[in-house]
Amino acid sequence: MKLQRKNRLRATALGALAVSGALVLTACGSDDNTGGDTGGSSKSAAPASNIKCDGAEGQLRASGSSAQKNAMDLWVKNYMAACSGVEVNYSSSSSGEGIVAFNQGTVGFAGSDSALKPEEVAESKKVCKTGQGINLPMVGGPIAIGFHLEGVDKLTLDAPTLAKIFDTKIKKWNDPAIAKLNDGVKLPDKAIQAFHRSEDSGTTQNLGKYLNAAAPSDWKYEAEKKWPAPGGQAASGSSGVASQVKAVDGAIGYFELSYATSQDITTVDINTGGAAPVEATSENASKAIAAAKVKGTGKDLALDLDYTTKAEGAYPIVLVTYEVVCDTGNKADTLGTVKSFLTYTASEDGQKVLTEAGYAPIPEAINAKVRETVAGLS
Repeated sequence: MKLQRKNRLRATALGALAVSGALVLTACGSDDNTGGDTGGSSKSAAPASNIKCDGAEGQLRASGSSAQKNAMDLWVKNYMAACSGVEVNYSSSSSGEGIVAFNQGTVGFAGSDSALKPEEVAESKKVCKTGQGINLPMVGGPIAIGFHLEGVDKLTLDAPTLAKIFDTKIKKWNDPAIAKLNDGVKLPDKAIQAFHRSEDSGTTQNLGKYLNAAAPSDWKYEAEKKWPAPGGQAASGSSGVASQVKAVDGAIGYFELSYATSQDITTVDINTGGAAPVEATSENASKAIAAAKVKGTGKDLALDLDYTTKAEGAYPIVLVTYEVVCDTGNKADTLGTVKSFLTYTASEDGQKVLTEAGYAPIPEAINAKVRETVAGLS
């Protein structure tokens, strides 16, 4: 049954490309880069003719969110295959570290699973000189809740129960709250081993936003990049959390879907209060992301996500990873490569490869705005 479920997960990811781009436009997170099986390194490169290398030269350094690591691996591979002599080096650390590096001027762009805070925008003006840092949504996807429980290959949880698990209020797998959501499932009398990120993470912050919105009575912590709750066990990066969940019987943790698919980790279905529990797939995440609203101003395209959606088939625990760049005042020696590379990642071809790694493409309505903004970077 577990294999069938995994095959179904991979198959449904392909449906993400068909999601409507009807994104409502209003006033206009993260890890290591130490290799391992990402599930994306064996994909074929995009046709060179579809990638424009105009203005690109030398080396481009970038860093930040590990949520997009597997997507970035694909993008960099395809781009460098097309643009001879250009080197793109993305260091996957964390959203927090990426923004620090960007505001210190050591990278051409940063990846972050959370939009820049006002104080981070203010800090960016020292580096951008004539402009400021802006958020460009480039890749979306579900934050999967992975678990490892011998004898159990299907599990449903809701937001209040998930909040109590990660807050160590629910300590055993056969707790009545879990049993109530899983009628007919034989749950063992086993301790729950809850894993969270050890470093500042946009993935942590987005999980916190979901729990704040969907279980406000049970999750009293602010949605910050640093893990807020006592107890539990920490691991470095999404890859570290995923590795611990895979290795430890009784474990549960959170990470991007690509880590679950590449390591064959079973994921939790989420009871949103809708007609049926929702599986963590790219297609289901896209249904939630497509209903987002732009909350940024000017060229900033930060999104407002609805974590309380009960829409049929919409997976509510989602994140969007932003590429953070200067709107104006980018460094002359990297500007051409930044524009060329991000033009590819935001292109139809660049977005198409996302489903191969368990991600959700950005809906076309907002992606058109991203392409327009990238073209105007200076």
